[in-house]
Amino acid sequence: MSCKVITIFSNKGGVGKTFIGVNIACALAVKGKRVLIVDLNLQASQDMARMLNLPPTNCLVDILADLESSADVIRKNIITHSSGLHFLPGIKSPRQIGHITSDNLRLFFKKASSQYEYIIVDGGSTFSETFISILDSSNLILLVGTPDILAVYQVKTSLEILQSLHFPVKMVRLILNRAESRGGVAWQEVKNALACEVFSLIPSDGKTVGVALNSGVPCVIDSPRAKVSECFFEIANSLNDESIYVQASDVIKVRATDETSKKSNAFWEKFGITPNVAEAAMNFKKEEDEVIKVKRAVHNLLVERMNLQKMSQEVLNDPTQAANLRKAAEKVVTELLAETSGTFLSSHEERSRLVKEIVNEALGLGPLEDFLADETITDIMVNNKDEIFVEKNGKILLTNKRFISNDQVRATIDRIIAPLGRRVDESTPMVDARLPDGSRINAIIPPLSLNGPMITVRKFSQDRYTIDDLLTRFKTISQPMADFLNACVIGRKNMIVSGGTGAGKTTLLNIISQFIPDNERIITIEDAAELRLVKTHWARLESRPPNIEGRGKVTIRDLFVNTLRMRPDRIIIGECRGPEVLDMLQAMNTGHDGSLTTLHANTTRDTLSRMSSMVLLSGIELPLRAIYEMAASAINVIVQINRFSDGTRKITAISELTGKMVDGLPEIIDVFTFVHKGLNAEGQIMGEYAATGYIPKCFDDLSTRGIPLSKTVFESHVSI
Repeated sequence: MSCKVITIFSNKGGVGKTFIGVNIACALAVKGKRVLIVDLNLQASQDMARMLNLPPTNCLVDILADLESSADVIRKNIITHSSGLHFLPGIKSPRQIGHITSDNLRLFFKKASSQYEYIIVDGGSTFSETFISILDSSNLILLVGTPDILAVYQVKTSLEILQSLHFPVKMVRLILNRAESRGGVAWQEVKNALACEVFSLIPSDGKTVGVALNSGVPCVIDSPRAKVSECFFEIANSLNDESIYVQASDVIKVRATDETSKKSNAFWEKFGITPNVAEAAMNFKKEEDEVIKVKRAVHNLLVERMNLQKMSQEVLNDPTQAANLRKAAEKVVTELLAETSGTFLSSHEERSRLVKEIVNEALGLGPLEDFLADETITDIMVNNKDEIFVEKNGKILLTNKRFISNDQVRATIDRIIAPLGRRVDESTPMVDARLPDGSRINAIIPPLSLNGPMITVRKFSQDRYTIDDLLTRFKTISQPMADFLNACVIGRKNMIVSGGTGAGKTTLLNIISQFIPDNERIITIEDAAELRLVKTHWARLESRPPNIEGRGKVTIRDLFVNTLRMRPDRIIIGECRGPEVLDMLQAMNTGHDGSLTTLHANTTRDTLSRMSSMVLLSGIELPLRAIYEMAASAINVIVQINRFSDGTRKITAISELTGKMVDGLPEIIDVFTFVHKGLNAEGQIMGEYAATGYIPKCFDDLSTRGIPLSKTVFESHVSI
């Protein structure tokens, strides 16, 4: 290591931090080392100058503008001490404090490191953004304390903050000043109470120290044979040991070997979302990068060191225990990163990100954690360990996030489904489940998925959307359409919401259900609980897959039959995708009006074809005409919602089944449609919601029930 940057710090005043820094720097200079001492204790900016008896003529702020262009600007502006030490104050006036920023400090240390063997920094006493940037450029942190209870607690707090910022403990050393003070805590007790190594014990020598401070001459020069001075010279000798330093780096790599030294991919290209899918896909096929190697190595060591394989699921499910475990794991990962790579990342933001990702891999859902927390992402699709796609703002994008192995993908799946009593293995290689926030997850593993385990997560917004959101925020519907749907729900018309995958059927069903009066009993039936109704009298049922012995399966159809005995006012099925369609139609025909469900279909007319197919697949041999007649008398309204190329969702049709049969098929007449008129300059969909002019047959019934609905809504045209 060509230059060692050593930061001296204490968050408690009066412990002798600046005095120690000055004497260490002078001891190194006396031994012939090229040493620069920088006073960045901006709240007490004149103390160091007084101890060195060097009135500041120039300061760091004065040279910031020329750092980029001039190679000698630092040497031209430093102040030279009689010991050979070079001194540079940070500021000359408190008004200059705002000129020192993280960016220009980083550039300063880069320039100064090429000119000196040692840079000693007095870092002040507060954890500010500026101070953290100083630590990011450091190779060793010397914490200064005294053997009294308050100071020990302050040092302990500083250590905890440093660990929370993911600085490895091995780069932090404790200097105990006035270690022989009477009435103080024994240094052995201090050592046992703190997590870092005691680097030096500075003896009490009030006379020598007092003379040095009053005369402005460091004690290593004024009284070199004093015990306190000899201690500083011993520290200077110890600072020659390369093993006490941790090298700061902009990239993280596995320790160099013949095999790994040939690889030097940039670190931060591995994070964020890449809009160019084709280019990113090609990059992912390249040879495995150093970051993944480090993450895999650290992950394996973490599992071994914390014995995570024997960790019970109850611990991870308990919020308090899980939080404590994660905190402990972050500290271990910080140390393991330094051990594995021999360096630490010089950016605390990126360091925190890397630690977080490794801990997420070991204890959480790995790279999925950030996507689940991002409210703009609605779908997450893991094709294999190297390919994770997301739908963000309606667009599907390939991300640069990756799992470290296929085993980690499997472990993530197991963590999701284990608390739910679900399983996935070779006998049942597919599973549907839900996350605690209600998000839907599907997983499929080899041999059915050829490139490794696959995960698909359908997220649902934490905000409960209302009809106003559809009207003004998303422009998914027009006001006349909303008024008609409101009237149909209150009027207990049986409705089906149809659309393609990801079109927003469940979200629309949630919003439509808000029209249901609060005095009605609602029972919902789902495969994976996704509906989130804002109602007081709401009972939820969820189907169950068979257990490991193949028993105990409860289907939606079984639940539906049971629901009829539970005195429902409304039955809502999350999605009809099988023989339960027949039971739904029969219930609608036998007094359970106002029922709602969703179904996959491309148009309102295709909905009937899909329903007939599912009825036939149930094994009950019914003629098509009988199925269609049952649907014609049971269903009143079909609402079609589609997703467009710009990512927006729009209700493209609201159709009424009149109850009549025309040429052997139920008569369906559109009440409202969306007329697509192309794209604007930004690539957004243009069109209008138009009423067809048809007055639905149910209008008279709604009017009879006293539900306010004007005929003028069936003549409207709303452009968007």
